[in-house]
Amino acid sequence: MANTITFVSLGPGEPELITLKGLRTLKEADIIYCPSTTLKNTKVSSRALDILLALDIDQAKVQLFDVPMSKDRTLALASYAAVSKLIHQAYLEGKNVAVTAEGDAGFYSSSHYIIDNLKRDGVVVDKIPGVPAFISAGALAHIHIAMQEEELHVVPGVITTSDLVDKIEKHRAVVIMKASQSAEDIKQAIHKAPQSTFHYFENVGLDTEYYTTDTEEIINRKFPYFSLLIIKS
Repeated sequence: MANTITFVSLGPGEPELITLKGLRTLKEADIIYCPSTTLKNTKVSSRALDILLALDIDQAKVQLFDVPMSKDRTLALASYAAVSKLIHQAYLEGKNVAVTAEGDAGFYSSSHYIIDNLKRDGVVVDKIPGVPAFISAGALAHIHIAMQEEELHVVPGVITTSDLVDKIEKHRAVVIMKASQSAEDIKQAIHKAPQSTFHYFENVGLDTEYYTTDTEEIINRKFPYFSLLIIKS
């Protein structure tokens, strides 16, 4: 069987939410590339690696690649370019390569930078789907995210108060990913759409996950990076 490059979606954080196919691919891989971030205290953090270790994946075959967290994407793009070359080289050496992605690798995932780089070099890649954070959040809250003919609008983080209120008033279900990018606009929308339910989540799938529909609590809370909302009118 020919060697492969497979992007494995890990889900939002809870290790058991990975698919059986994804787990098998990780176990069979010769090398696994896994994103990490260097924090201000120089400590290296990787939620993806934490998931792999919880799944008893051999850490010896895991290679971390640092992705700088900054609005200036220059350094991040350089990191993706560098790891793309490493992945391609490992593939040419005949290795089965897995590349991890939190959530789903095809849904607001930065893994597309690496995939695009490999495709430009003529490399065919496989992708294993996973559970996006907002799907896991809906299960946590015991809600139907969208029902029957209801439209679902997914916002990748940046939205104005007026645009959000407009979607709510049109009776659309709204998911806001990376809510910290529009925290103040979201809080203003809470005042302007009191008839709606704002389901607020942090760190879905982790031990530190948090969920509330208390609007006063949401308004007074500082939104961390891994926060999202599901809004139902």
